[in-house]
Amino acid sequence: MTLFREIDWTTRVGGEISQIVPDSLAEEIGLQVGDVLLAINDNELQDVIDVQFYAAEEYLELLIRRGEEYLLYEAEREYGQELGLIFAHPTFDIDIRRCNNLCEFCFVLQMAPRFRRTLYIKDDDYRYSFLFGHFVTLTNLDEHDWWRIETMHLSPLYISVHVTDWELRKQFLRNEKAPDIMTQLRWLAERGIQMHTQLVVVPGFNDDVWLMRSIAELESLWPAVQSISVVPVGLTKQHKYKMRPHTPQEAAATLDYVLNLQPQYQARLGVRFVYPTDEWYLVSGHEVPPLEAYDGQDLYENGLGMVRRFLDDWQEVKREIAAALQQPDFAPPYTAQSITLVTATLFAPVLMDAAAQLAQLISLPIQVLPALNRRLGETITVSGLLMAEDVIAQLEETGYSGLVVLPRIMFDHPDKISLDDMTPTQVAKRLNCTIALADTMGDVWDALIGQSKVVFDPQLHLTLYANQP
Repeated sequence: MTLFREIDWTTRVGGEISQIVPDSLAEEIGLQVGDVLLAINDNELQDVIDVQFYAAEEYLELLIRRGEEYLLYEAEREYGQELGLIFAHPTFDIDIRRCNNLCEFCFVLQMAPRFRRTLYIKDDDYRYSFLFGHFVTLTNLDEHDWWRIETMHLSPLYISVHVTDWELRKQFLRNEKAPDIMTQLRWLAERGIQMHTQLVVVPGFNDDVWLMRSIAELESLWPAVQSISVVPVGLTKQHKYKMRPHTPQEAAATLDYVLNLQPQYQARLGVRFVYPTDEWYLVSGHEVPPLEAYDGQDLYENGLGMVRRFLDDWQEVKREIAAALQQPDFAPPYTAQSITLVTATLFAPVLMDAAAQLAQLISLPIQVLPALNRRLGETITVSGLLMAEDVIAQLEETGYSGLVVLPRIMFDHPDKISLDDMTPTQVAKRLNCTIALADTMGDVWDALIGQSKVVFDPQLHLTLYANQP
């Protein structure tokens, strides 16, 4: 370890280290939480991708800022030894790259007023696409970005195409400077970058012949283009333009079209290639397919296969509960004598069916509240966009008793807060009842028998999350 004095690094940002992995190289050489990593082997660092790329060498020189001191650590890593650094933010130069499009269906542009500031940030960062599977448009990349994608082989990438026709896509994105997406995708394909694409379909804009053409042109880039997710547009009541959601009949027609394509692609490519998201099935009343229909594609966060995973998990949990109840010495230590399950309106029929089965199995009353999204509009029907205030108001209107179970995804934020900035503990205090969070029916059962770790009691003021009030 030596003092590093040759370069003025005071203007460099670097990555703040938030955790050191035990038994890692970082722990071995004495790096500390709070240190700022500035460079590896004379390479300045923009983000964790740079760290992964430049730290792949056997011999490392790590430039660290600790307070006002600059230190150079030298180390040799053993084969397979983990560097062991976790950073406060994945990007060091800026928090996240902003979007330069003005899509009329952009959810950020449809947000209601007076939410927290971060909900109005339009992110479109190719680094988050590689690291976390975020879908990006590729309209804001410079020459250095393309160099990094090629040199560091950032694959796979998740790309919002929407429509392949260049002129229509510029209109769709409301960005006259948007480059030709097919030229970009071909460039990526030539360099061995795999891509997962999505088409957000808007009635009367990019459906019908445009949808057919987009799917066909993306298929021409197989196997670089690994999948196409077909997604219905979501519009809030703050939508200012002329777009509208699909009718059930239009949803059924779109779903049928995509499903009819799948056998053709399976015969040619060995996979179904184009996948409708779950919402198409639920809106049109179609039964969701088995998991095999997704060919092992990891597109869960894009709304593919979520309902099927819920149903398959419920079948397994139901068998486990039935087996436990048949044991002669099993006395269920129920924490409540009734349950109220909250969900959004789209998923409510599925949850009602599962709840009825659970109620019959355990002989307890269970009610389901299909909560309306009054703040964003009733056309927003998914649980991840429910507001805590909306849920509280409707529970008070309809009545509730026993254990109240909310969708965990309502609080799917690093600070474990809802879109309108409420914690589960605050909801529990407002309702003066015990609140549990759940993703599955197994989570509901765990909460009922006292095995859940996400239960919030307003009387005891208990909370799983230490940073909550």
